[in-house]
Amino acid sequence: MRHYARPIARLVDELNKLPGIGPKTAQRLAYHIVTGSRQDAIDLAQAIVEAREKTIYCSVCCTITDTDPCAICRDESRDRTTICIVEEPKDVFVIERTREYHGLYHVLHGAISPMDGVGPQDLKIKELLDRLQDGAVQEVILATDPNIEGEATAMYLARLLKPLGVKVTRMAHGMPVGGDLEYVDEVTLTKALEGRREL
Repeated sequence: MRHYARPIARLVDELNKLPGIGPKTAQRLAYHIVTGSRQDAIDLAQAIVEAREKTIYCSVCCTITDTDPCAICRDESRDRTTICIVEEPKDVFVIERTREYHGLYHVLHGAISPMDGVGPQDLKIKELLDRLQDGAVQEVILATDPNIEGEATAMYLARLLKPLGVKVTRMAHGMPVGGDLEYVDEVTLTKALEGRREL
């Protein structure tokens, strides 16, 4: 990066750390930011700082929110007998886009991955079990990613939850195996929700 001015090189380096942003995209974004209006750059910087400082984890479902509990957990019109378990907060947004699911969520914040040193104790499983204590939940939908880690997590949770007397289902595999939930289109997600099966 010797040919960049030092501030631009730093900006490119920081943008390149974002998921899905390669060196060329980071360079394009950096040049867009520095050649755009000063106010646009200030607004972007303030939005990043505000998002980082004013978001928290919902004490109920563990998603990212600016209020506790989050809007979904507070919504009395949601089906409180069903909880959809996802790996990451972004997955809640993806499923909500389908407008087909009206239950609650629980965010694990990852998936079991021995290769990466992530075990069940590193996920929000205890919080999930606490939510199931009152017996109100009748079905748990496992919507972990359809890859090795997601499948391992789903199987672990199924073995853990079935003895509690709750129906455990897995989203149907209309979703591509080896993919991430956030990249699946709404139609495929809707079909996967409709065709979920009991484990």
